[in-house]
Amino acid sequence: MEKANQASSVSEFILLGLSSQPEDQKPLFILFLTMYLITIIGNLLIILAIHSDPQLQTPMYFFLSFLSFTDICFTTTVVPRMLVNFLSKKTISYAGCLTQMYFIYALGNTDSCLLAVMAFDRYVAICDPFHYVTTMNRRCCVLLVAFSCSLPHFHSLVHTLLLNSLTFCDSNVIHHFLCDLSPLMKLSCSSTFVNEVVIISEGSVVLVTPFLCITLSYVRILIAVLKIPSAAGKRKAFSTCGSHLTVVTLFYGSIFYVYLQPLSTYSARDHIATIVYTVLSSMLNPFIYSLRNKDLKGLRKLMGRR
Repeated sequence: MEKANQASSVSEFILLGLSSQPEDQKPLFILFLTMYLITIIGNLLIILAIHSDPQLQTPMYFFLSFLSFTDICFTTTVVPRMLVNFLSKKTISYAGCLTQMYFIYALGNTDSCLLAVMAFDRYVAICDPFHYVTTMNRRCCVLLVAFSCSLPHFHSLVHTLLLNSLTFCDSNVIHHFLCDLSPLMKLSCSSTFVNEVVIISEGSVVLVTPFLCITLSYVRILIAVLKIPSAAGKRKAFSTCGSHLTVVTLFYGSIFYVYLQPLSTYSARDHIATIVYTVLSSMLNPFIYSLRNKDLKGLRKLMGRR
């Protein structure tokens, strides 16, 4: 009983961050502060441009505005904590660590679901254009967004509650710059068998299913586009998907690299991939969509002046 009480007495964790060298802290602080500000400004401009332009009141841009809002929240969950660690204490409370992990998984999977919804929107627009307006009506769009936001929160809650049931005995040092499942489970002195089973089963389903939906949508799109007789028609059809495919590749490539591997192989080498999907992807999304989309010419000019 005394040992159990001692194991449950962990009140804070230490985040080692990206570097332990003192001379690296200020340059890293400036780098990630710059990336964070670019992310916030870029995604806010996307949201403002969509809501201020009547021509952009379409399902595709409706989903894009929610994706930009989620990216802002997602990055805010990660970067401010990193900035504090660069300049001052590297500790985070037990409750704060679990809270950060909850929102990282909830918002990250919301991004994933929204990308799947956007792929479905492109599939309907290209493969069934005559029924696009009736299929992607306002009610359907709202329900898709609501589902994309609610399911990831349930998924995140399950993993957070399971992690909270573990005990931590010897070390409270997290070899990461954020609170993530794998490094936290490595610190546990109790059995993580249930956690690992849930990650492999439920976690893999939640992660892979949106990707499979995206893949299936683009296979159907590719088949439909190849049937278009004119080269100009094919280019026009593909041009509406280019931005989305670029974002999907960047986002899922880094996530699969980090999470589709055994817990025992998780190491500091995964930090770069984690930065890609938590920080870099959210920062680049506004540029990818504005530079490759003719409907956002006004936003490109505004971003250029900024």
